Amino acid sequence: MSFRSQGALRAAAVAALTLGLVPAAAAAPKGAPWRIPTAVKTLPNGLIVVVSEDHSAPTFGLCIVYRIGFRLEPKGRTGFAHLFEHMMFQGTPNAPKGTYDRVIEGGGGINNGSTRYDYTNYIVSAPVSALEPVLWLEADRMKTLDFSEKNLSNQKEVVKEEIRVNVQNRPYGIFYWTDVAGTAFDKWENAHDGYGSFADLDAATVPDVKTFFESYYGPNNAVLALVGDISAEEAFAKVEKYFGAIPARPAPPKPDVDEKANTKERTLSQTDPLANVPAVAVGWKLPSRGTKDDVPAAVLASLLAGGDASRLYLGLVKGRELLLGVEGGVNWPLGDPWTYEGPTLLTFFGLYKPDTTAKDVVAAIDEEIAKIAKGGVPAAELARTKTKMVSDLYSQLEMPLDRSVFLSLAQLFTGDPASVNGIPARIEAVTSADLARVASTYLTVANRTVVDRRPAPAPSPDAAPAGK
Repeated sequence: MSFRSQGALRAAAVAALTLGLVPAAAAAPKGAPWRIPTAVKTLPNGLIVVVSEDHSAPTFGLCIVYRIGFRLEPKGRTGFAHLFEHMMFQGTPNAPKGTYDRVIEGGGGINNGSTRYDYTNYIVSAPVSALEPVLWLEADRMKTLDFSEKNLSNQKEVVKEEIRVNVQNRPYGIFYWTDVAGTAFDKWENAHDGYGSFADLDAATVPDVKTFFESYYGPNNAVLALVGDISAEEAFAKVEKYFGAIPARPAPPKPDVDEKANTKERTLSQTDPLANVPAVAVGWKLPSRGTKDDVPAAVLASLLAGGDASRLYLGLVKGRELLLGVEGGVNWPLGDPWTYEGPTLLTFFGLYKPDTTAKDVVAAIDEEIAKIAKGGVPAAELARTKTKMVSDLYSQLEMPLDRSVFLSLAQLFTGDPASVNGIPARIEAVTSADLARVASTYLTVANRTVVDRRPAPAPSPDAAPAGK
């Protein structure tokens, strides 16, 4: 869930700061694998710093990621991770509200933040000349915030308005995430709505917010990744200059969020007065990252729904014309197969034609899955899918800002930022037999969740309110 769009940020960064980038590592000998340079240092206070040099342009991308996401927020505090993302932009005693944006944008940079299941991150892209002011600002808000009642009240209303706009008053809302996850998962940590309930948001007090900050926003619960036109040695020195004196804080215990596959299909039927055509979302539970099946599942999802050359698009949109469109993937729509830690879903979503049914759509998807589970996939189709995935990955890693996000999360989830260099080889190693195994193991009827959302007549404006 991108509350401040990272996609838009990336586009702006490309246009404004990093046109014509060629990775520094691209100078490797012909035939040698392209590798991202990485250097890692842990400060005495526990902050892990990752640096990747890229001298192709006088810019940098910075990402600070905190290990606090939707599924890590405490019960009774739904939406706190997201609320806190907003609070981080409301100023500090040393840098009042507006200072952060004014300094970064005045220095030619852009910034953003986002909240996901397993983390919250804050990102900046700017000319390298602005690095020290940016580091000062980021360190300042890691120390403390302006925990005023006014700021909290304002941001609670901002978040509630986001819920109204994005969930309650938009066709389909985001049911393909919130309702599928809420139906598929058993544990509260995985199933609850990351936007938060109005009741929990309204109940939040300034002491609650201070406690949340002290629990999750310490340097020992964070990773800082810096990519750009600076040496690793100089980067480490600058980060330590601004962050080194921030004391570590006791971190709360990490909850057990693992879940097993479901043993019986789960379905949910809904009506939507704002929708013009029906829609269906289908999801299957996948285990936490780190199994032998995580990359094959990503390849399988891409083969089935990764663009206009995918099986579901060609078969159900263009061929049988059951769907008006299809999209989805592993950890969709909140990210990609490389940026999650706990259990996730492989989800497909599509608008379907009024003269068909969700049952027809799901049956057609089942047919495609059954073909793969029984006979695998042709070598040429598998090769095309893997080539596209590797190409997309390289495109992301080429950009300093995107690379900083990748590296920070790789460090957070695997303990090794250089593990991103192994992803292309892991993709290339996936076989037809791997896809057949994943399809038959996870993409089963018993492990499936289906949410059908159909248009409903909008209430008459002259209708009397309920109960009157």
